Amino acid sequence: MGLPSPDLDDRRFQDIVDEAKRLIPTYCPEWTNHNLSDPGIALVELFAWMTEMTLYRLNQVPDRLYAKFLDLVGIELFPPSPASTDLTFWLSGQAGQTVVVPAGTQVATPPGRNGNPVVFMTDDDLEIVEPRFTAFLTGTGAGNFYNAWDDLQFGREGVPVFTSVPLRPGDAFYLGFQNALAGNVLRLRVAASVEGLGVDPKKPPLDWEAWTGESWAPCRLHSDNTGGLNRDGEIVLLLPARHAPLTLGDQRAYWVRGRLDEPEPDEPEYRETPVVRSVEVTTLGGSALAHHGEPATAEVLGVSDGMAAQRFKLRNQPVLPRRPGDTVVVASHGERDEWQEVEDFSGSGPDDRHVVWDATDGEIRFGPSIRYPNGKVRQHGAIPPKGADISVTGYPFGGGSSGNVGAGTLTTLRTTIPYIDRVENLRAATRGVDAETVENAKLRAPASIRTGQRAVTAADYERLALEADQEVARTRCLPASEPGAPVRVLIVPHCPRPPADQELDDFALPDELVETISRHLDRRRTLGTSVEIGTPYYQGITVAARLKAMPGRPVDLVRQRAFDALYRYFNPLVGGFRGTGWEFEEDASSAPIYEFLDAVEGVDRVEEVLLFEADLRERTRAGKGKEVVRLSNDCLFLSFNHRVVVQ
Repeated sequence: MGLPSPDLDDRRFQDIVDEAKRLIPTYCPEWTNHNLSDPGIALVELFAWMTEMTLYRLNQVPDRLYAKFLDLVGIELFPPSPASTDLTFWLSGQAGQTVVVPAGTQVATPPGRNGNPVVFMTDDDLEIVEPRFTAFLTGTGAGNFYNAWDDLQFGREGVPVFTSVPLRPGDAFYLGFQNALAGNVLRLRVAASVEGLGVDPKKPPLDWEAWTGESWAPCRLHSDNTGGLNRDGEIVLLLPARHAPLTLGDQRAYWVRGRLDEPEPDEPEYRETPVVRSVEVTTLGGSALAHHGEPATAEVLGVSDGMAAQRFKLRNQPVLPRRPGDTVVVASHGERDEWQEVEDFSGSGPDDRHVVWDATDGEIRFGPSIRYPNGKVRQHGAIPPKGADISVTGYPFGGGSSGNVGAGTLTTLRTTIPYIDRVENLRAATRGVDAETVENAKLRAPASIRTGQRAVTAADYERLALEADQEVARTRCLPASEPGAPVRVLIVPHCPRPPADQELDDFALPDELVETISRHLDRRRTLGTSVEIGTPYYQGITVAARLKAMPGRPVDLVRQRAFDALYRYFNPLVGGFRGTGWEFEEDASSAPIYEFLDAVEGVDRVEEVLLFEADLRERTRAGKGKEVVRLSNDCLFLSFNHRVVVQ
């Protein structure tokens, strides 16, 4: 139990008024009218109110001392996290050459009520290239491929895109390119025959994917007016940010495929394979990842006074993670030296040219001089020479929840780029988080102080990994299985997509995040301990349920509510009964599912529930229906293609 925080004076307004009235006979016995209408009583109440305000401020002293103590022991507020989204740049026409959208390109919203737009900057260069379409394959889910390029180029009757008889989920056709098309927006102009009958033309069971080097990643379907490859039309696809070559059959190319998927329970499937007579591929634009923030140009901070622990304030704050080339420059006697940024000065010597950036306050700090118990004074980090000019070459600033703007709002291109006609964000920006509040820091401080900044127990590793980066949503530490084996730290990152749209690749860890966590833990692990950063094994799970709707309730609406509930329930981030993410080592049983679905609005009763394991990489169900699906200690459930029938 924590120590209670006492009030230095616990009197309130009425206590002060009553105390003043009790003293009236002693100091002013001739004053006998103590009613509320008396002007003297009105003055007593006025001064009692003013005194109560003074006492309130006095009682804030313990909180202020506590906050100052946290500052002294190194508890700093987490900086804000910038929102992110993909910006799609549309070409004004066929450029006939590679169009480059450079990193740092700024796109803004129209000015808001306060007159200030929200600005995003692209993270990396985007190359919009002309596709060189060179191969066309058809294949079965078993991995058999047929080279249909000549048939597509010279055949008159067209090419059946699926070759299995009967058609099976997993069958696909493959478009091969000689060059990488990462992030590009492709338009497929298709000439097709009305052969793939039976499907819903607005929602055919067809998934578009691209090979990224490790797996097939989904392409975003922007538009499709071919009715599921049943008539002439155009298909517009947004390719993922990575596109790698792969050898299929005897051909090596950069592949985009259309894969046959299982239709929803109440949706029709292909009775016959679609047939295409020709495919023309052109580029309409490209998409690049961008984060909320603005660039600050070179800025002069001041002049060094030659003392230790100097601080210089930046014009803009909060400061976002620095870009390559953003550094502190110390100029003295005609020489300009770039100083290295470090997390703190604990490992800095007196000659190390180190600085610390305070992201939240927007400060540049130089090393302090510390006196140790033996009487020696040690300088942690070099001191800029007296009279030296201190400046920064630049830095990005911004972030916070204000960057969570809606889809279609980032439309103003701040710099002109040849051949680019317009820009937009097709999805809402997410993951923008404001800087940590002092109240939240007070809540997490005791755990940090109690265990220190050392990783000893499994709980220490989990807490420190969670603090390493705002992108970390959940952590799980598995102690070494035997002497010499590494400690495994499993990371679940934040995912901005709705649970029903989340895929296995959404939970992959970017290299930058792994490096950040590894660096954070490496400084805090015990000597001789090795740490392995990874992800949990995501066990796909499919629920097949048969429900009875209440009389008068729309069947489609009840089915959609059941789908939404299941996708949220079996989810690493918002799943489980508590809504905080499915717990590790918690098995799935059909019995709670009955109760869970029965609580869905509009459901009269749940007649049947079966659980199926699913292979998320191959996107197929595995085995027969079960009553219980078990998890090991490094696994979490992730929903896959639930099936709900409502009567």
